[in-house]
Amino acid sequence: MNRRNFIQLTGASLASLLISDFVKAEGKKISVIQMPDEIKIRSGDVDFLLQSPDKQTWNFRDVIVKLKNTKDAVAVFVHSPTLALQEVQMLWKIPAIKNAIVLGDAYERTYGDISWRQINATKKLPWYCVEHDENNTICFGVKTGCSAICYWRIADNNLQLNLDTRSGGSGVQLGGRMLNAVEIVTTKNEGNENAFTTLRRFCKQMCDKPRPVTQPVYGINDWYFAYGNNSADLILQHTSLLAPLVTNSSNKPFSVIDDGWENGTDFSRPNEKFPDMPKLVGEIKKLGMRPGLWTRPLLAKPSESKKVLAPNFQNDNKDGATLDPTIEENIQRIKNNITLYKQWGFEMVKHDYTTFDIFSKWGFEMNDKMTEPGWHFNDTSKTNAEIILYLYKSIRDAAGDMYLIGCNTISHLSAGVFELNRIGDDTSGKEWSRTKKMGVNTMGFRIVQHNIFYEADGDCVGLTTAIPWEKNKQWMQLLAQSSAPLFISAQPEAVGAEQKDFIKQCFADASKPQPIGEPLDWLDNPFPSKWKLDNKIVDFNWD
Repeated sequence: MNRRNFIQLTGASLASLLISDFVKAEGKKISVIQMPDEIKIRSGDVDFLLQSPDKQTWNFRDVIVKLKNTKDAVAVFVHSPTLALQEVQMLWKIPAIKNAIVLGDAYERTYGDISWRQINATKKLPWYCVEHDENNTICFGVKTGCSAICYWRIADNNLQLNLDTRSGGSGVQLGGRMLNAVEIVTTKNEGNENAFTTLRRFCKQMCDKPRPVTQPVYGINDWYFAYGNNSADLILQHTSLLAPLVTNSSNKPFSVIDDGWENGTDFSRPNEKFPDMPKLVGEIKKLGMRPGLWTRPLLAKPSESKKVLAPNFQNDNKDGATLDPTIEENIQRIKNNITLYKQWGFEMVKHDYTTFDIFSKWGFEMNDKMTEPGWHFNDTSKTNAEIILYLYKSIRDAAGDMYLIGCNTISHLSAGVFELNRIGDDTSGKEWSRTKKMGVNTMGFRIVQHNIFYEADGDCVGLTTAIPWEKNKQWMQLLAQSSAPLFISAQPEAVGAEQKDFIKQCFADASKPQPIGEPLDWLDNPFPSKWKLDNKIVDFNWD
């Protein structure tokens, strides 16, 4: 690379790492990142420093980390034939950062914990790192569908990118193969772009092969008033209550059956409250909605042979044992279940819990480490990212043209594979404070990915008598007018004439293409209250 082409931007320290050597067909230059100043690997919980004569090929013993310029990225390849590899750590030296704020993403869902913040040396920034000051926005990230789980960190005048290459809680054993680990991409603001517009454009760089929906997705879900105490009769009552409020006959909503239909931990058989799934599917369709179903792919049955189970430490959770996703027999079982749902007539499947069932941690527990050390799957030759991506692609393959919603799924590995992704933890039909924390925050900081990575599902409106209507009304409006998916869980006792009129309008809004909602005060408000919706400024009161 030609170091004379450094982009120098006053007050934006990370910009010193950008080089504009590549030119798009339309004549615009593409920024790429400099080669790093230092690379380490971790094996056996020990860090080893690699050496390089040219900053492109790095060596330690028989370990090779090779960096290669592509048309719009820097690709990272890793060869480690004998050492079990836990991490690759890449470091760039930068000037001191002053008067700037930074933003990262989340490994899977958010938990009310994303916002623009001052630099914190201990803070991990999963997947991408965005620096913003009053004049500039600088973005660094990795392309979706990568083979390592990544985070960035800014500390001690360094920018650091960590590639987690573990398999389970142990180092991956690559053998003779070369791992195509990640592709690093970067950009900066163009002209007078604000941070939101720059980051949306950057999301398109990270995910260049999206899987779009044909029409906006909206509908109902029983969870936030039934909480698992559901039945075929309740599903039909719920569908019958809200189906008359649908006005767009060319884009019908979904009626999603959530947890509670399965027979214990057997997701291939319904329980006695759901005696005939194909019949129920047909009745939902007759009412004017499209049937959807919730499932938990990796949950094992109590009678499972130990040979198909994930390691023992994962089997102590209260929900029971989980299946090892590196065993092909388990993958085939999961695919068979997805195919069965399609045969029953479902048009959408919401699959849940796979991140927890693999790592035994929720996203908010992954600050120090993603999983406990020392264990591994049956197949030790694949990284966790590769294992998860194979699971996701297997579900995708079995689903065919059914829509998929990933819930508790790894965001960067879901992008381009599932049509929808639940971007935050559960909202609530019991506590407004939870909906504000999990729903409003995640919409504020992840709607930037909407219609690029996937349809960004901020979760349901828990329309119950326990939540003040004036709060749920605002939450419903935000979902309905932001272009994001709108799902409503409506307790019958909470649905009067006023609610029906508003739901009818929200269904109409959510059923048609709209401009992406933009949080206007997201730079300094973790729960954005000023939004641009359908090109109008809307102020919300979340408190």
